[in-house]
Amino acid sequence: MSQIGEKSGGKREAAILALLAMRNVEEAARSIGINVRTLYRWMKDPEFDALYRAAKRAAFGQAIARLHHLCSAAVSTLGKVMVDVATPPSTKVRAAESILGLAAKAIEIEDLDARLKALEVATSENKGDLR
Repeated sequence: MSQIGEKSGGKREAAILALLAMRNVEEAARSIGINVRTLYRWMKDPEFDALYRAAKRAAFGQAIARLHHLCSAAVSTLGKVMVDVATPPSTKVRAAESILGLAAKAIEIEDLDARLKALEVATSENKGDLR
């Protein structure tokens, strides 16, 4: 984000941070002391938009990392609910379905990742053949 800060004295960088922190564009503009129309105009600028999207991806990546950290505890909780003799049968079934469904999704994701990597390797090999 330093590239955009150099270009406009840091206001655009502050705007990106405000957009990530505030509930809406109006609050973001107000928090850094600029007109809402100015912020909307900046958001249409391809350079600003690219930096804003990169910042959103980074923030989302942090949220995903937190989810990964909590996954083990979540699975443990589902497992405890599922095997607890005091748990109603319908709740046990929902816990079991959740565990099985999430495990199936994880396998699908791993399979898709492997297929994508194989395609990338094949594509890069084909590019070498064309030269």
